Amino acid sequence: MIHALTDPFAQSFMQRALLASLAVGIVCSILGCFVVLRSMAFLGDALAHAILPGVAIAYLLGASLLAGALVAAIVVALGIAAFSRQGTIREDTAIGILFTAALALGVLLISTIRTYSSDLTHILFGNVLGVSRGDLWLTAALAVLVLATIALFYRRFLLSTFDPVLAHMVGARPEAMRIAMLVLLAITIVVSLQTVGVGLVAALLVTPAATAFLLTRRLPAMMAVSAAIGVFSSITGLYMSYYLNVASGAAVVLVATGVFLVTFVFSPRRGIAWRRWRPALSKHRA
Repeated sequence: MIHALTDPFAQSFMQRALLASLAVGIVCSILGCFVVLRSMAFLGDALAHAILPGVAIAYLLGASLLAGALVAAIVVALGIAAFSRQGTIREDTAIGILFTAALALGVLLISTIRTYSSDLTHILFGNVLGVSRGDLWLTAALAVLVLATIALFYRRFLLSTFDPVLAHMVGARPEAMRIAMLVLLAITIVVSLQTVGVGLVAALLVTPAATAFLLTRRLPAMMAVSAAIGVFSSITGLYMSYYLNVASGAAVVLVATGVFLVTFVFSPRRGIAWRRWRPALSKHRA
């Protein structure tokens, strides 16, 4: 039994995969709480696909794919914020315009690449088992940056999420916090590319947080439970990948989805989840 638990991580590439998966599981799950509470799930999926032109350009130039993805994600996030800033157009409309434009540009650029590239495939579908030492350091640095920013501006993020009018009145600058949240979301998506890829990153952002939403009534508790689910899903998904010889990113997401389904079915309070949050929100506002 002990050997079954330790054998997969006897090799260095599995150790790097474990560390990268833990970092991604924690940062996605914690930021995902704001994604769920702000109803930003569509934005997360859109930003994940909007990085394709940055990846394609970086590949054509021989530069770092993750760096290209990061630049593209931040540009699209800031573009969404700029177009929807004064309410000229709705945010979901801005997301739809920029998401489809970026996706089309990415497809156009990728279509010019005539040779098959495993690097691009890994960006699309993830390859946590191929994480290098440099990738691990970059993932850790970006994850720390996201978590440190959330910790530093926690109260402002909290207030702007639940009561933007009050946030504006007390000088919490909800618009600046919205832009910061978009940038953090872009960074988090890039952090997750090696682990779950473009196609599955939105699930890792939303599913653990949605599960925690059914089980808690305060944001700190929701973050802690969501992070625990993210860690459990990451570790269990790696074991499944090793022993069943399946894609690790897909395994991680399916484990998280399984936890959500069990929680949804057996949670006796699932029907009143949002009503349970109302008194907790009033305490935060006070």
